[in-house]
Amino acid sequence: MARLEVNVDHIATLRQARLIDEPDPVTAAALAELAGADGIIVHLREDRRHIQDRDLLLLRQTVKTRLNLEMAATAEMLAISIEVKPDMVTLVPEKRQELTTEGGLEVAGNQAYLTEYISQLKESGLYVSLFVDPRPDQIQAARQAGADCVELHTGAYAEARTEIEADRLFEELLTAARQAQALGLKVKAGHGLNYRNIKRFQGLEEFAEYSIGHSIIARAVLVGMEWAVREMVELVK
Repeated sequence: MARLEVNVDHIATLRQARLIDEPDPVTAAALAELAGADGIIVHLREDRRHIQDRDLLLLRQTVKTRLNLEMAATAEMLAISIEVKPDMVTLVPEKRQELTTEGGLEVAGNQAYLTEYISQLKESGLYVSLFVDPRPDQIQAARQAGADCVELHTGAYAEARTEIEADRLFEELLTAARQAQALGLKVKAGHGLNYRNIKRFQGLEEFAEYSIGHSIIARAVLVGMEWAVREMVELVK
């Protein structure tokens, strides 16, 4: 049965818009777990635009399922992850001016650096995932760099303008997932998934987990956090 991890970054985005103490992503995470989420995701960015260090520390103390820390492969984030010890680390690309993550991590072109970086994470007992585009070279490089898991970037599929294009891009994801599985990697999918486009994935054994944030938070604004998460849990499982 597939698992759902809920990203609560955009609860923090709303809080930071006023630089006050509400809404609290820690509270949102607890509600998501009560509604059936299998894990909580936060992206601690270099510029701290949404999630703050305080959030990460409190979530480490309160999350009952699994805490997945998304982060750039920097020295600062290496030190933080080793100290906080989330259940899982997902390495993602990061640009200061982007609204959200724009693509997968360039693993093939940075394999030596990432191999050493991942080695340090794993020496501290951390489970490591890489957020990558559904390309054979990136998946192969992720395996060679020592990753335990890949999260396939579903952004292009999510932004498809036609059903024909969506079908083609979905087949690319499915092929990539099968390649990753054959290499012994666990496979997740995430970025831009919502209550409509997730339906193509239903019943597929190739994808073990889904990482979904913005769509759930957007619906939660209208129907409440627990209801929004429960709806997505039903679609995923």
